[in-house]
Amino acid sequence: MSFLEKITGSDMTKEIKGFEARAKVLPAEYQTAWKEIKSNLWIHGDFTGRNLMPILDSALELLEVTSADGQSIEEVLGDDIKGFCAALAGDEGAKTYRDKWREQLNKNVARKLGGLK
Repeated sequence: MSFLEKITGSDMTKEIKGFEARAKVLPAEYQTAWKEIKSNLWIHGDFTGRNLMPILDSALELLEVTSADGQSIEEVLGDDIKGFCAALAGDEGAKTYRDKWREQLNKNVARKLGGLK
């Protein structure tokens, strides 16, 4: 990945387009689950979302394999896709980007006020 690709995010755009092309061949219920997985995972991303690319790739691969095996989406993910995504992101109590920014802001304010060093 070149510096320009990293700055503009074009490498991620190419990768996401590849994910979408792979998802289009999945059955309809799997495509719906893929959309939910994407929307639930993005809140666990860093500023660029680059840290989610391997997680999204693995989740899509899981959907592809289980679809090929003929399993239903409920057998694979259950009925708690949000919990599944939180587990994929690292932990059930995984912090979202808002939590991380809030914590950083609180530390900066406390340091400015002399509370932390």
